[in-house]
Amino acid sequence: MSRKKALDPTTYSKGELTGFLVGLAGQNIIYNIIATGLTFYFQSVIFIPAMACSVIFAVARVWDAINDPMMGSIVDKTRTKWGKCKPYLMFVPPVILVTTILPFVNGMYAWPDGSGGSILAPLGSRVLIVAWAAISYILWGMTYTIGDIPLWGVTSLMTENQNDRAKALSLARICASFGVIGMAFTFIAPAFKGLFLAKGMDEAHALRGAYILTAVILTVISTILFEVAGLTVHERVSQSSESHSMKENFQTMWRCRPFRQLLISGVLRSPIQLLSLVAMTLVMYYFFNNDLGGTLMTENGVNFSMIIKVVMLFIGIMGGMLVSSGVTPSLTRRFEKKTLYNAYSLFGAIPFALVFLIYKLAHGNLLGWPMTILISFVFFIASWAQGGLNVLQSVMIADCVDYEDYNNGIRPDGVFFAGQSFITKLSAGIASLISGAVYAIVGFSGENVAVLNADLLKGADFTTYAGGKYAAAMFFLVSVPPALGMILSAMPTLRYALPDADHNRILDELQKRRHGAAQKDENL
Repeated sequence: MSRKKALDPTTYSKGELTGFLVGLAGQNIIYNIIATGLTFYFQSVIFIPAMACSVIFAVARVWDAINDPMMGSIVDKTRTKWGKCKPYLMFVPPVILVTTILPFVNGMYAWPDGSGGSILAPLGSRVLIVAWAAISYILWGMTYTIGDIPLWGVTSLMTENQNDRAKALSLARICASFGVIGMAFTFIAPAFKGLFLAKGMDEAHALRGAYILTAVILTVISTILFEVAGLTVHERVSQSSESHSMKENFQTMWRCRPFRQLLISGVLRSPIQLLSLVAMTLVMYYFFNNDLGGTLMTENGVNFSMIIKVVMLFIGIMGGMLVSSGVTPSLTRRFEKKTLYNAYSLFGAIPFALVFLIYKLAHGNLLGWPMTILISFVFFIASWAQGGLNVLQSVMIADCVDYEDYNNGIRPDGVFFAGQSFITKLSAGIASLISGAVYAIVGFSGENVAVLNADLLKGADFTTYAGGKYAAAMFFLVSVPPALGMILSAMPTLRYALPDADHNRILDELQKRRHGAAQKDENL
């Protein structure tokens, strides 16, 4: 049975699927190095002001969001002997390798002066530092898009079988979740600080060197994994030779009602991106006091209690997403996709809202065992909802490709999966503006962060530092805005226009058309 399936010319083999998933995991590690690690690096390692970071991320993400449909249109026009997505997966990863490292190779905007104050770089240098951060980050976003859209778009070209495609997409979301390894970048980098301290660097500059070194190592490994997808995937679904203009593709995106509903829903859910944007900063400061080594290794030995607490917290923040990514596809066989999507949105708002409520009820102290267990559980439920929505969004967008094929005779794989990237990037830009505004209001920015880091090394406690307003701001950001975004995201999809019954009928008809056309060609 499995042997027969492996040789089925209409669907992928196990080896091909494995290669695709390995590549996807590598690509998502790169994404998380930038999405979470770069935020921390800019604000807490080289001390670029919060609003400057916020504007950089927002402008870059909005441009990426606009650029994604353009790239999707280019992908859909691509015709090579390998297909339309595979060429990008073969040749773009090495380019992304370079552009991922570039944002880290920057100067320091400010650093502690060793006596309770901070030193600002000269004005000209500060301008260049911010400019380099902006240009390099925008360049990364553009090159990442060139690899991201074909990587997701190829899933609808690897197989004609709906169940196999759903399987590939659900496994893809699970493997994408394993990209959270990239989020560990924030914690791995400080381990290399001693290499640079031994060379006579001060604490701040040694930490910068450690982050650059870690970025290079992790990105090289991730790029090798990413390249595996390009070397293994094959495209099987036949493509129309008809070409469409950029304007026509934008019209196709907006004309397709179910896709339009998903697009609006995803944008309204933008604040949920704050969880990944702020979580690493929150954990590093609130639970580690920005001193990973000192917190886990005390004068009395290894602090196993803190290790267990942090593992619980990570399982909470990331575990729910991983488990949900595996469970949700099986739920779609029992429940309507629309029903699951809206349930995740509406009920998922509750645990997000509880995060800040628990923080306030605990008077800012979540380091004790009962509170750590409770907050980890709440984060697990919240991330479960987020993971489920990620899976459903990908599957439902693939359904929209079939919808367009059935109604208009075109398969806009690149354009529609560019819409998924559009949602993610525009959402991240909006989330960046929210976080930057909140950080600026409480003063967690630029020189103040440099002073904070120096004070923490001298024994200050982050949970109560500055009256606890920095900690409260971080808990607010990962709670209240995401809860509101989840509620809003259900509004456009309450009357989703592509029920499962209609999609099944469309698939049956499409398969009849393709096989009928193939039979006709054979007779000729």
